[in-house]
Amino acid sequence: MARWLSCWFSALLPLALPCFAAIGPVTDLVISNANVSPDGFERAAVLAGGTFPGPLIAGKMGDHIQINVVDKLTNHTMLKSTSIHWHGFFQKGFNWADGAASVNQCPISPGNSFLYDFRVPGQAGTFWYHSHLSTQYCDGLRGPMVVYDPDDPHASLYDVDDDATVITLADWYHVAARNGPVPFGGDSTLINGKGRSLTTPNAELSVISVTRGKRYRFRLVSLSCDPNYVFSIDGHEMTVIEADSVNTEPLVVDSIQIFSGQRYSFVLEANQPVENYWIHANPNLGTTGFASGMNSAILRYDGAPPTEPFTMGLPVQRLRETDLRPLTPMPLPGDAVAGGVDKAINFAFSFNGSNYFMNGASFTPPTVPVLLQIMSGAREASEMLPTGNVYTLPSNATIELSFPASNNAPGSPHPFHLHGHTFAVVRSAGSSEYNFDNPIWRDVVNTGTNGDNVTVRFRTDNPGPWFLHCHIDFHLDAGLAVVMAEDCSNTTAANPVPESWSALCPTYDALGDDDL
Repeated sequence: MARWLSCWFSALLPLALPCFAAIGPVTDLVISNANVSPDGFERAAVLAGGTFPGPLIAGKMGDHIQINVVDKLTNHTMLKSTSIHWHGFFQKGFNWADGAASVNQCPISPGNSFLYDFRVPGQAGTFWYHSHLSTQYCDGLRGPMVVYDPDDPHASLYDVDDDATVITLADWYHVAARNGPVPFGGDSTLINGKGRSLTTPNAELSVISVTRGKRYRFRLVSLSCDPNYVFSIDGHEMTVIEADSVNTEPLVVDSIQIFSGQRYSFVLEANQPVENYWIHANPNLGTTGFASGMNSAILRYDGAPPTEPFTMGLPVQRLRETDLRPLTPMPLPGDAVAGGVDKAINFAFSFNGSNYFMNGASFTPPTVPVLLQIMSGAREASEMLPTGNVYTLPSNATIELSFPASNNAPGSPHPFHLHGHTFAVVRSAGSSEYNFDNPIWRDVVNTGTNGDNVTVRFRTDNPGPWFLHCHIDFHLDAGLAVVMAEDCSNTTAANPVPESWSALCPTYDALGDDDL
């Protein structure tokens, strides 16, 4: 009830951005096409729930989530079929609901619906959802998701945590993703769905309202297709308390570099004079800087005039991943030495001008999802498609993945996401040190630039095929991905599938080219 009242009151504030009106955990989610102009430039888009970003989906720890995705898409340019990934959820026992097309399911065909029916035991925090079919989410199908913990260990640090304290960052393009060459950055940065481009310098900006004296838990979500952002709020420090749904020891910073797919919660104390303050999200590529309100939004104290800020911040204390620690220590898989695990895999990246490769193989979506291949009897990597892109992992084993960055794979830094798990980051970008003591756990890691050797660890306690890929969607579409097929012999028994899932592939396979 508190979340709904907060939305109602914030809607009364002059020029305030209408906050996310949460739906779920049981809901329909209609996917459709419509014209939108979030930065003042109108274009056709793929929308969840008729908005960009899509509606906030909210629940609480232990909830039974049932999201019926209804495909009403009609624009073939941005694909008529769809598939939705619920980013950050382990999906233990529900591999079929993870949503990655060609790995966990066939796409949902236009005119059809599919019920994603899963549970979230033991998980709470900040998540998000997006299309996992080609580059469709770049055209709009992306939105935030929160699972609240009634016993949040950080609850004493803040007063407000509701629909209005979710902050989304997104790159926005004036041309559909499949209609041109890979762009060099977006035309605009959208903060909570609004922003300005070079051609629309007077477009409306988002306003986030606060009351002086209150402490706010803001949930920062990168919905980015490509750029990473340096996020800051003029005149205010941020106390980070969560990274990718993992509670962290409180860490005070004044800026956060956030990569595609990552999430952070931070506490902001509204302790400054009643005024307007710039919120900045500076991308690493495209149109950078803050001239004319680019890459910006407004933090407005109650009582401040409805004008744009005059503040000028100079962040000096950026978040470093190596400074993050889990709030509760998490046992490190393996021994305290590089390679001290049951299975270590090193990934060499390369690029041939059009496609990316990992260890010599470029991911091409198979016509039969990897989960279905395993259910049909495939057990060894050599029996699975795409050839060279599937790695079979034994049950209950310690796994180490290394991502040595090099100039052979342009477009770095590449943020890598592992479905079905969080992992311990034992070596971070920008560091040559290994942390085997108490590293942060997360599900998206920046793999850095030439000379870095980012290394992560996890344990295979979740049977099924899990996508491991660069979260720059254009790079994933060009092959920068593999599949971790975990405990294949127990995958079928551990993940009973509904009849509706079995019907997806025959329906999709019968579509004509114009209906894909």
